[in-house]
Amino acid sequence: MALKVIVFDFDGTLADTYEAFVEIANSLSGEFGYKPVNEQEQEKLKHLSARDLIKQSEISPLKIPFVLKRVKSELTHKIAELKPIKNIPHCLQQLKAKGYNLGIITSNTEDNVVRFLENHGMEKFFDFIYAGTTLFGKHKIIKKLLKDQQLLSHEVIYIGDETRDINSAKKSHVKCVAVTWGFNSGEALAKQKPDFLIHQPCELVTILDNYQYQIIEVQSNVNPLTMEG
Repeated sequence: MALKVIVFDFDGTLADTYEAFVEIANSLSGEFGYKPVNEQEQEKLKHLSARDLIKQSEISPLKIPFVLKRVKSELTHKIAELKPIKNIPHCLQQLKAKGYNLGIITSNTEDNVVRFLENHGMEKFFDFIYAGTTLFGKHKIIKKLLKDQQLLSHEVIYIGDETRDINSAKKSHVKCVAVTWGFNSGEALAKQKPDFLIHQPCELVTILDNYQYQIIEVQSNVNPLTMEG
């Protein structure tokens, strides 16, 4: 099998955490000195990259790690309320049945991820979880995954819902599927030129089947080195 491992982002890609994140972020705005956002502003923010979002918030870069730590801590209290993205469990079941290894790379905590998966009977689909990455450090973890499991870049594909997911995949030289049901808008994602852009989880299986076929076709057309005796 050419494509072996499918890696998912967690927040916004597997788990519908958008509204919970906004609610928590707004509740912490007074403490950390940034402006809360209303519904109209939320739509505008979906068109911004994570770096642009930070700039617009006017929050001190020094406070970012502390804000993120608090957000993840507060999210722990909401895990029981969170739902999977619609049709994602069925999609994961299909991919697992096809023999792929599935994993998660996320800046959320491992405890939050594991509890969520167990709450929805999804833990059986995943072979590994790399959690607690820095906001812009996912590419380092993807490279670590390639090294740890002795994988070639074309054997891994990354699925994410933010512009930073696309950039992390590119830095790691792996293909990326960007999904429009999460934190960033389809327009913002398209500007970063992901390898694939999809709007419904059901599209993922088709995309990966086609990608697998393309790799196999390329490999079958490579002429072996022959020797004349």
